[in-house]
Amino acid sequence: MSVQVQSEAIPLTAPSSVAVARPDGVLDDRSLGELRRRTAQGAVASFVSQGASLSLRMVSMVILARLLVPEDFGLVGMVTALTGFIALFKEAGLSNATIQSATITDDQLSALFWINTALGCCLSLICIAAAPAVAAFYREPRLFAITVTLGTTFLFTGLAAQHRALLLRSLRIRALAVIDIVALLVSIGVSLAMALTGFGYWALVANAGLLPAGSAVGAWIASAWVPGRPRRTEGLQRMIAYGGTITVNSVVVYLAYNIDKVLLGRFWGAEALGIYGRAYQLLNLPTDTLHQTVGTIAFPALSRLQGDPPRLRHYFLTIYRFFLAVALPVTIVCEFFADDVVRVLLGPKWHEAAAVFRLLAPTILVFALINPLGWLMFATGEVKRSLKIAVLIMVTAVIGYTLGLSQGPHGVALGFSIAMTVLTVPIVIWAKHGTLITSRDVFGAALPPLGSVLLGAAAALLARPWLGTIEPPLLRLTATTAVVFGVHLTVLLFAFGQLPAFMKLLAEAGLWKPRPRET
Repeated sequence: MSVQVQSEAIPLTAPSSVAVARPDGVLDDRSLGELRRRTAQGAVASFVSQGASLSLRMVSMVILARLLVPEDFGLVGMVTALTGFIALFKEAGLSNATIQSATITDDQLSALFWINTALGCCLSLICIAAAPAVAAFYREPRLFAITVTLGTTFLFTGLAAQHRALLLRSLRIRALAVIDIVALLVSIGVSLAMALTGFGYWALVANAGLLPAGSAVGAWIASAWVPGRPRRTEGLQRMIAYGGTITVNSVVVYLAYNIDKVLLGRFWGAEALGIYGRAYQLLNLPTDTLHQTVGTIAFPALSRLQGDPPRLRHYFLTIYRFFLAVALPVTIVCEFFADDVVRVLLGPKWHEAAAVFRLLAPTILVFALINPLGWLMFATGEVKRSLKIAVLIMVTAVIGYTLGLSQGPHGVALGFSIAMTVLTVPIVIWAKHGTLITSRDVFGAALPPLGSVLLGAAAALLARPWLGTIEPPLLRLTATTAVVFGVHLTVLLFAFGQLPAFMKLLAEAGLWKPRPRET
């Protein structure tokens, strides 16, 4: 049995309408038009599903922050620093190998399934075996049971990896969205019920554990695929090697962005980590969700154009402008209006997180500027360069964490932001090397959305004497955000002339039909 689909299981082309490149790797006009249309439609579907997920997570965060105390979040945060690292190996990149392969046999798929399942079992056992060491390291005996419980979730991710990959290969994005939303609703419902009935940090453990279990059940039902017996087959070694490269890159990135939490938990305790972790998660969640949403469409679209450098350049800069137009306002609001954001979303008892939140905002701004370059590097086959950049980020960030550690969460946040700001220009120059994209192109694409959002923030600050009188804080934050986004979009679309480009994207997605010109 051989299942043949497009190399990237993302809504670019339907299985019956595959855009085919010429031998030189350049798409013809018809195929390029189909690519544009499918990319736009896929982006809409992805945005809707991710928007629902983000909304549910934000609501859950707001409610749990009021039902639980910082120590509860800190305790779970100490364990997730370990489980999050182990999770980098949970699929070993094999689901990506399944999605990206032009063809795959049932024997190959079954072999990958059993590898993922065995890996999931091993990771669960490793996590359980590490539980005593985790409790001893933090000098907190409650961490033993938390670590054991969360460790069992790796079995579910191993069981579901290839079934989810099959759904992606067949472009069943809606089915995956339904599975993920239902699993999220169940996990959030149980978590809130436990928090209300006094289970404390176990509410957070239940939330983290039920999500992969529900996702696994849904993927098995939706895919309706039953794996065969494991056996050796041709092409398997290449797929494993491909997945290993992705895994190494993920490990380095994870270390770079999580050593700060380990250091704070070890030297400053659960409460300090809870404050820092809540601020970081609240600030990073919208931008990270947006990056994953756009990246789901951007990476395969750019991959299809790697044999056509001029069009690759045009597509990347178009996607980059769109991403920044949405991401930058979020980071600017968090920077200038941190007190209201924390008060509304986390509650009054988290007021200490506001300063950390503000100090971390420049880091998230840098993420918005540099993370899309990862799509470009992977699309053009520069995986090793991406890994080298990840190592550079890790070393520089750890230096920043270490220098600020003596000042607690505030010092770590400041050190992190300074380190990432220093790296911005070198990363941009290095990442686009070898393409037709210049540094001037990248910063030129970033300047219009950055300039317009700064004007929006300035307008909100000028209106602060009037906006500051609005009560309650939720209404004040809503009005402030409306001013920032309103001015930002007005300046970006009209003063900076971005309206035609955005209208074209809406038309290709089928959300707007241009009126025919009168003759």
